[in-house]
Amino acid sequence: MSSIIQLLPDHVANQIAAGEVVQRPASVVKELLENAVDAKATDIKLIIKDAGKSLVQVIDNGVGMNVTDARLCFARHATSKIRHAEDLFSLHTKGFRGEALASIAAIAHVEMKTKQAQEELGTQIVIEGSKFVSQESAVLPQGTSFAVKNLFFNIPARRNFLKSDTVEYRHIIDEFQRVALAHPNIHFTFYHNGSEMYNLPNSTLRQRVVNVFSGKTNEKLVPVHEETEIVTIQGFVSKPEFAKKNRGEQFFFVNDRFIKSGYLHHAVMAAYEGILKEGTQPSYFLYLTVPANSIDINIHPTKTEIKFDDESALYAILRASIKHSLGQFNVAPVLDFERDANLDTPYHYKDKDMDAVTPTIQVDSTFNPFADDKVNKHYAGSGSSSGGSGSSSYSSYKKPASTASWESLYVGLKQEPEEFPLESTEISFESEEVTGSLFNDEEVEHVVQNVYQIHKKYIVSPIKSGMVIVDQQRAHQRVLYEQFLTNMTVHQASSQQLLFPLNLYFSSSEMELIAELKLSLVNTGFVFEENNDDHVVISGIPVNVTESEVSMVLEQLLSDLQEGIPENSFSQNDTIAKSMAKSLAVKTGTSLTIKEQENLVNGLFACKDPNVSPFQKPTFITMRVEDIDKKFAI
Repeated sequence: MSSIIQLLPDHVANQIAAGEVVQRPASVVKELLENAVDAKATDIKLIIKDAGKSLVQVIDNGVGMNVTDARLCFARHATSKIRHAEDLFSLHTKGFRGEALASIAAIAHVEMKTKQAQEELGTQIVIEGSKFVSQESAVLPQGTSFAVKNLFFNIPARRNFLKSDTVEYRHIIDEFQRVALAHPNIHFTFYHNGSEMYNLPNSTLRQRVVNVFSGKTNEKLVPVHEETEIVTIQGFVSKPEFAKKNRGEQFFFVNDRFIKSGYLHHAVMAAYEGILKEGTQPSYFLYLTVPANSIDINIHPTKTEIKFDDESALYAILRASIKHSLGQFNVAPVLDFERDANLDTPYHYKDKDMDAVTPTIQVDSTFNPFADDKVNKHYAGSGSSSGGSGSSSYSSYKKPASTASWESLYVGLKQEPEEFPLESTEISFESEEVTGSLFNDEEVEHVVQNVYQIHKKYIVSPIKSGMVIVDQQRAHQRVLYEQFLTNMTVHQASSQQLLFPLNLYFSSSEMELIAELKLSLVNTGFVFEENNDDHVVISGIPVNVTESEVSMVLEQLLSDLQEGIPENSFSQNDTIAKSMAKSLAVKTGTSLTIKEQENLVNGLFACKDPNVSPFQKPTFITMRVEDIDKKFAI
């Protein structure tokens, strides 16, 4: 019987490995940028086209490779980072497995150019789907250039699973930011479709964070620094008032390697306990330096998860360090009952030598509060003859109008009012067309007249068959959702102009999203004066949005669209309407007046689909009298 187990061909094994290493164009960007960093480059350029689907190119000025290394780097498990198994627990480089270039070359067209400083000529290699097409000597600058074209050209099924260009581009930005933030001493430039997106000169850690996220990032950062035998922590956290709805600007770096850790994130959130608004997330850029032999990096294919030897100690140190920084910079509340914050000297007046100015009192010596009408007449009559200065001040006095006939103002008020003819004001409502009625006329009348709020969450009203219980938050979401969707569909949204335009700052990736959503946001009632690289100027907002809610609404919208904007215009409008309804709907725990409860119930039952919220959750339930009777049955 013949054997059924056989060795896979190299190109098949490489394609299988590519399934773990290369998931999307952003994976290629990550591997090539990390290789450039490991090559000790001080200047790295990233060039992409069509969100990386057509081209991903990384050019660096690192040490380069000779002819043998240039050919060998595309072989599987070929690496310069480790020699023995023990080296896995003392890693100081980004990559170490030796699978990245082999996997990329198996599913794309790759062109590599490399040259070492001491060599006169460099090496140029072209590979298509693991097949060497050419290898030549060429005149090249020092360093290495990798150009990856037509990703997944030989795996069309994988290519079809790629998202839209907007989504893939955002993933590339995420990977670029992670590498750029980890290495502020390297100059990074980033080009997309011929346009320069980032130009980050080598700088300090704080400057790198500000250059990457621009806007008002600098004023919201609080420095964190702590040195212990277990870990050295440095970096920045944001002030609580700058917390956002999404978790976009949260970065952990361990030994200059970006990682994801829910455990460490919980430590950060614990440090902010009591000073964050519910549902918001702080930004943080934290760099942890630990002994290389105390962590295990090789536990995940993407190397973004790390196993620590002593996680509990690390948790405690991180939490205490952030709490100390927030308190040191007067961000956290201070429990000092004797201190009156109103008596604090403003910071910009602290060192000024200012003399107190004694207030002056001015008195009008000619004022006479006891002057009566007779005295005024006397002065007015004698003023023309005497010509004195004192008489002239009273010459312009005018006697107030006589009030002797004030009784005439009330004449006729005691008469009985005339009977109001009700017949003349009779209005016929039968001509109005009523659609979508959930209850008969008698039941609806009870709904809008007798309403009660329970636990600031439900609105209860009796109806003919029993009672109806409305979830106030879901009901308001349905009402707002249909309003926004109608406005965007018929382009008849009303706006309220702001006296002072709002300047809202966002990251570059968020600005890209806002630019794509601008037309739809205008249809909801927003008015944009201008769009800059890092902020937008808004001069008008929808009528049912307050000025203080604008930032919250846009942040929630950007958070909901992190996975991409729908290509279909209706789906895009639907997503925006849902997001804005979720942000603006009255929340559970809000007390409503009787009038507000009635308006909410009326608005719900006037909707086209009042039964469910925009997120397909029931908005109300009904209980019949029979059901209530059964509860009391013995």
